[in-house]
Parts: sequence; C-alpha cells; structure tokens
Amino acid sequence: MTDRKWVYQYEEGRADMKGLLGGKGANLAQMWNIGLPVPPGFIITTEACKAYWSDPEGLMDSIWPQVRDAVSKLEERTGKAFGGAENPLLVSVRSGAPVSMPGMMDTILNLGLNEATVDALAAASGDQRFAWDSYRRFIQMFSDVVLGVDIGEFEFLLSRVKGGQGCSYDHELTHQSLRKLVESYLRLLDSKGIKFPTDPWEQLRLAVEAVFKSWNTPRAVTYRSIHQIPDDLGTAVCVVSMVYGNLGDDCGTGVCFTRDPSTGERRLYGEFLVNAQGEDVVAGIRTPRPISELKSTMPEVYEELVKLTELLERHYRDMQDIEFTVERGRLYLLQTRNGKRTAKAAVRVAVEMVREGLITPEEAVRRVTPDQVEQLLHPQLDPTLKFDVLAKGLPASPGAAVGKVVFDADEAERMGKGGEDVILVRPETTPDDIHGLFAARGILTSHGGMTSHAAVVARGLGKPCVSGCEALDIDLARGVMRVGQREIRKYEVITIDGSRGLVALGALPLVQPSFSDDFRELLDYADGLSRLEVWANGDTPEDAQRARSFGARGIGLCRTEHMFMQADRLPVMQEMVASVTKEERIEALSKLKVMQKEDFVGIFRAMEGLPVTVRLLDPPLHEFLPKVPEMRERLEALEAEGKGDGPEARKIRVLIQRAESLKEANPMLGFRGCRLGIIYPEIYEMQVEAIFEATVELMSQGVQVYPDIMMPLVGTKEEMRRLREMVDSKAKEFEARLGGEIPYMVGTMIEVPRAALVAGELAEDAEFFSFGTNDLTQTTFGYSRDDAEGKFLAEYVRIHVLPDNPFHVLDRSGVGRLMELAVREGRQTRPDIQIGICGEHGGNPKSIAFCHKLGLKYVSCSPFRVPVARLAAAHAALGLID
Repeated sequence: MTDRKWVYQYEEGRADMKGLLGGKGANLAQMWNIGLPVPPGFIITTEACKAYWSDPEGLMDSIWPQVRDAVSKLEERTGKAFGGAENPLLVSVRSGAPVSMPGMMDTILNLGLNEATVDALAAASGDQRFAWDSYRRFIQMFSDVVLGVDIGEFEFLLSRVKGGQGCSYDHELTHQSLRKLVESYLRLLDSKGIKFPTDPWEQLRLAVEAVFKSWNTPRAVTYRSIHQIPDDLGTAVCVVSMVYGNLGDDCGTGVCFTRDPSTGERRLYGEFLVNAQGEDVVAGIRTPRPISELKSTMPEVYEELVKLTELLERHYRDMQDIEFTVERGRLYLLQTRNGKRTAKAAVRVAVEMVREGLITPEEAVRRVTPDQVEQLLHPQLDPTLKFDVLAKGLPASPGAAVGKVVFDADEAERMGKGGEDVILVRPETTPDDIHGLFAARGILTSHGGMTSHAAVVARGLGKPCVSGCEALDIDLARGVMRVGQREIRKYEVITIDGSRGLVALGALPLVQPSFSDDFRELLDYADGLSRLEVWANGDTPEDAQRARSFGARGIGLCRTEHMFMQADRLPVMQEMVASVTKEERIEALSKLKVMQKEDFVGIFRAMEGLPVTVRLLDPPLHEFLPKVPEMRERLEALEAEGKGDGPEARKIRVLIQRAESLKEANPMLGFRGCRLGIIYPEIYEMQVEAIFEATVELMSQGVQVYPDIMMPLVGTKEEMRRLREMVDSKAKEFEARLGGEIPYMVGTMIEVPRAALVAGELAEDAEFFSFGTNDLTQTTFGYSRDDAEGKFLAEYVRIHVLPDNPFHVLDRSGVGRLMELAVREGRQTRPDIQIGICGEHGGNPKSIAFCHKLGLKYVSCSPFRVPVARLAAAHAALGLID
C-alpha cells in the first residue's frame, strides 16, 4: 500500500476526477488550475477511504508520509508553519464524496490550534478576540466530530457565557469571555475523562480518520439510501489552508447559487454573514443576510463575486452552489458544485440553458429526473385562498403540506411510516435528522436561512420547507411551540406554504399545480428522444381531455364498467344484472347503450386523431349489485314499516336472489371478463354497437376516430376467435351505414399467464396486445393484491425476500419473462402487431425502462403520471434508467 498515490496536489487534479478526488476536491483543483482565488490545499483520495475500512491503522501509516509532504508544500505556499509559534498554519479538514451529499459528512475548521498557537495567531492577526473565537470553534467542532461529545453541551456553555455578558450573538463576545469559554470547554472534556489533543499532527490524523468514518454514519447511510447513491464510493478528504471570515467587519462568509434554487430564476441567490465562519451560515445558528445586501456592505467584493460566479457557471455549464469567505476585503472561493434545486428550478434552469446555448436539449432532459417531475405534481396552496397567517418565515422550499406537528425526527419517521401526515418542527435541523425530514410532509424551523441545512435538504427531497420563522418559540422539552400568546401542541394540525414562507393553523385545501411553458418545452425535448409513446388510462371525456393536455398520444385503457357506476346509471345496470331472460337483459342493455354511446362520443372527440383503446366489460356482474347484508337490512326496515310487499321490497328480493346466484368463491378468477361476453354475447354486442355508433356519428362530421376494441381476460385461441368474429360482424353493419371503412382494431389484454404462453395463437386473431400487468402480476405470483399488500408485502421488501413491491415495480424475472415470450411469439405470428402496457407499471420509471427494452409501442398510465412517463421514456432511450 505504501507505493500507491494517496494524496494529490491541486495542480494534479481536474474536474473530471470526481470518482478519485470527490466532488469538492476535483472542483477545488479545477478552480485552482484556471486561476481562481482558492486557498491552497491538497486532497486525500476516495481510494484511501475505501482502503481505510479494511485496514484502518495500516492505511493511516501508509498515507502519512504523503500527508506530511503535502503539508510541507502547503507551508511553502502560505509562508506559515503548521504548529508554528509565530505564524501558525491552520487548516480545514472536509469531506468530499463523488456525489454531492450536503451536510451528511463531517468538517473541522481551524485545525492546528492549541494554547501556544492561539497566542501566535493572536499576535500574527493582531486580534485577540478572533484568535480565541477560532480556538473555541475548533474545540467545539473537533470534540463533536472526533471525540463524540454532544455539541449541545458546548452550546449550553456558550449560551450561558452570552447571557452573562448580556449579548445575543457569538461575534459580540469579548476575547476575555471567549478565553473563559475555552477554559470551560476543556474542563467539560476533563470531566468526561477526555484529554484534548494539543499536537497539531495528532489532531490532523484524528480528523482525517473522522472524515473517513463519517462515510458510514447513520445519517450518511440514510441519505444514500434515499437518493440511491452507491455505498462503495467512499469520500475524499480535502485539507485546505484556513482563510478567516471572523477577523472583523471587513470579513465574512457566505453561500450563493448562480440561479435561484427554488424557482430557477437567473440571478445571484444566497446569504452571507459579516464576521463569521462558514458553518455559521449553513448550521442555522445565526440568520444570515441576503446576498444582495453584500453589494452595499462590500461593493468591490460583490462585483468580483458576480464575475466569478458567472465564469464558473459557464465553465461547468450548470447552476453552481458556491461557498466563499472574505478575509480583510479579499475574496476566496472555498467550494463550487452543481447546486441542489427544486424540481421547478431544475426544469427552468435546464430549458433556459438550452436557450442560452450552454447545453443541448438532450442534456436538458438528462438533468431532470422522473422523480423531480413527480415533485412538480405535488400540491400547492391556492394563491387566491384567504386565510389567517399564524407566522411568517422564509420560503425555503416550495410546495404546500398539511400535517400534525411533530418535534422529533424519530417520531416523524415512525408516524410517517405509519401513514400519518406530519410536519417536522425544529429550531433548526441537523444532518442527524435526515430520516425525519424524509418521512415528513414538510419542514418548519424557527432559525436558519435559505441555505440552512433544512432548506437545502428539503429542496433535494422535494419537500416544502419554511425556515427562519423567528416568531416561533419552540419548547422541545414540553412538546409545544408558541406564537405570541397562541400555543400549538404536538399533534395539532398545521399547514405550511414553502412557496411563500407562511404557516397556518388547521388543514387548508391544497390544489394541483399547473404546468409551466418551460415544463412543456422540456417534455417536448423528451418526446423527441423517446421510442416509446406515452398513452393514458381514462374512462370519461374529462379524463381524456386531461390526458391530452398532459401530452398523452392515445388512450391505452378505457374501462367501460366505470361508466356504469354513476348514480343515474347504476339502477339500469342492476336491472340488466337482475334480468332472468335474454329479452329482459336486452331491454336493459338498450338503455345502457344510449349512455355508453354518449360517453364514447365525448372521449373520441377529446382524443380526435389519436387511438382510444376500449376494454369491454371486465368485472363480475355481482359487483354492480349492493352488498347482500345491506340489502337484507333495508328489506327488514321496509317490512317493519309495513312495506314488505311494495315494489322496492320486491326489487330487493330479486337482487338478493340474483346476488346469491352470482356469488363466487374466488371472483377474481371467476365469471368475468371475456367469459361474460362468451356466455352473454348480448352484453358485448351492446358495447361494440355503442362504440361503432359513436364512431360513425363523429366520422360523419369529419372527426378522425381510431377505436381499438380490447377483450379482457382472454386465455384461449377460441375465445379470441369468437370475440373477433363478433366485432367484425358488427363492424360490417356500421361500415355499410357509414359508406366507408372504420379504422378499428381488435385485440386483447394479456393478464393471465396462459395468454402470454399462447400469444402466438392469440395473435392470429388479435391485432394488438396490451399487458394488464396488475392482474398478470397477481396471477403469476398467486397473490391477491389487496391481501398481500395489507399483510406481508411490505415486510417481504424490508427483509429482502423481494427487491420491490411487484405491484409497484414490474417483476422482470417472472412477469417480465412472460411478457418477453408474448412479445416474441406474437410478432412471429403477426409482425405488425401493436403491443403496449396499461397496468399501473406503465407509469413507473423502472418498469418503463423494461418496456423500452422489449420494444413496446407505448406505455399507458393514469393522466397525472403521463409527464413522469414521458420523461422516463426518454431516460430509458438515453440509457439513464436500467
């Protein structure tokens, strides 16, 4: 191991070396090499981190000579001495994973201080207060990260000293108070049997190890799990010479984005603090000032910052998240990385960068994920809604959420997993709260700014967040928060509006957001890259209109049974089900045909020029009847009223008798689907006539109509042959009436394993297949979905019996193999057969990627998932989803 290169100087690195140098290290090297003002430093590689976990002591011994050599070069560059008694070199030790994980791993500032070097720092800087402030910060941070002492114990001592001096902020403490505070910190450690290390080299070695260890802290593991980041990447360690933002009023620190990470607006966005160090901004301890105010506070620094941020954005061709420090009027860049952003901002930034010529449409599509598109569909508060505002804070992450107030991250996780909506309320959040933030509907903090931990993580998770709500007085011990005289207890319901920074009592109504022109343009880019078309499942003209407005290119599933469930139609459907003779049934069906035709006219008109796949009646007939216990209860009530011989009672008795006769032991596998059409052909004939009547009426008006008639639950060639023959026979009648051809197709839904196994035979009569993967998954696994999801599926996934819930993510090895067989054999029989999918999997990105591999024509999903599916289809074509 000793021969390997573990340490890199900046000049040896590049931006494309993130796998080895981590994102922070690679970008520091890149900035250094293009001449930007970066404090000198060096990088310990991610390979060292990975090697550390197999042999900690051996690794540290191997890298140490290289670290010592790198520190020597750092001393030459800075003119300072590490541990020196005159002009001491202090360094920061920071993590830097290949993939950005903001706040998840550890950082230590001001490393190299002890009782001797603090005096030397005071002499070199000419500022006692600054030196002792740096020392107290170092002890506090090092003790938390390396020695495992709860930072709250130090904060308590700090608060007590501020109270004794009568000040509110850290920077107001005198050097005498800070000196006493350092002494109290060291006494605290002594009381715990901990000797604070005074040798800077020991400090450095322990700090490097702590950063390596932080890769596997619970919060980092949880964050990687949430964001699907591999566990084997490791983190680099950046050792950088300190520059000081806490030397006085001509110093400061800040975080800025080259565009607004909430909206995507092209403007410098961020916050800064005067006379502070970097952690003060992101930790939420002090509420910082908007970056725009830096223009009046330090105008020359502001102008330079604007120029550098514009340069960095052009160089990286993406929105940048930049940390900076100002030391005595001189600007230093400490970090740049691609900025975390909301879904709304991701879309706007991507599309505007295409217009600006920075990136291609394909790159824009690559930069927005299907998960982010889902976030765009999250609810908002109606901007016209009038309500009483309980408190105002900063609009840290957009969207709105309603939930019960919870003050503890563990409880938020527990309640969230239990299906309850919660709002996590904290003075400020820390990386250790990540599991609670993930489970909560929204986040509310009383401290912190727009770049605080809560704000950054909430934006990454797509959660609404209101931060810096200073009107809140949060009492964690009692589990209450107060706003003036109003006290809100744990579990009370509140609403937060992260788009405007508002908090309200109670549950306010939420509305779906509308799509922006930028979003529509991005989806147009996606369609140009996709091979798969995206259709929608829709049962009403309203569904069809909505699907079309979302960009659906057809209706892949129109469930005709849903048309019979409306209040004015159900009695007629029940009349048909209760019919004893064929004549009675036909009489009821004639009434239903008028209703069905009306619906088909509306749907076909809404989808003019696009195909509409109509599935004929699928569920068992008894599902249209009231529950037998309910009917018996009503009958008893009528008899008690002396109306037992009346018309209502007689009708109920007929329905009970019919329901009893239709009762099945396993309805899902019983008398339903095409079996109804075979035994009661008049039912399917009525539906086919309604389809063709609507088609002929619209075609006569010049409307383009493309009906595809789908037979459900077909499992044999003879079923398919008979049903196809029935449709063709009816079609001839209506083509004669029209005086021309009707552009229809007849096909089947593949939803039982046998249909997939004999797909070649079915394709002799079926012109299209549509995989009904909801039922195909049930019949392949032998699971009843309702029972499985209610009893054991979640546990199966948790203990890794199954990788995913197969009703959410398509099971490729079982259901997928049946689909592959059906596609192959169907095309062998009928090369031009149209094949798609209409189960819920049609809206799942991983499942869409599998459909892309199979070469299907389309995926069909609910209208609200059409935008997600459109982007996922493009990502599948680009190989971004496996």
